[in-house]
Amino acid sequence: MHYQDAESWGYYMAVRSMSDHPMERVVRLASESAVVIFSLSSCCMCHAVKRLFCGMGVNPTVHELDQDPRGKDMERALMRLLGNSTAVPVVFVGGKLLGAMDRVMASHINGTLVPLLKEAGALWL
Repeated sequence: MHYQDAESWGYYMAVRSMSDHPMERVVRLASESAVVIFSLSSCCMCHAVKRLFCGMGVNPTVHELDQDPRGKDMERALMRLLGNSTAVPVVFVGGKLLGAMDRVMASHINGTLVPLLKEAGALWL
């Protein structure tokens, strides 16, 4: 059995804490499932986008920011990522940013959402 010495353990902890930066956490969580939604549990637009995906037969991973102790920091990171004041809902498909509600609805209406979902492995039919 190998034990790390205190010096290398300190390095591990420093690297680990650096990866907990809100933007890095958002990117990591967004890449863990085919469809990821960052949401607020009381937001009606978030509810609508979750219903849209479930109605299509997609089972998204949902991160409720108001139920996460670091949710406010992630919400600010999402706002910077989107470049606007509305942070939620934010949807990632295949680890790539699709966008907020307006982009999701636009891609649904223009027919590009289903191919994205199929390519990400979230939808088979």
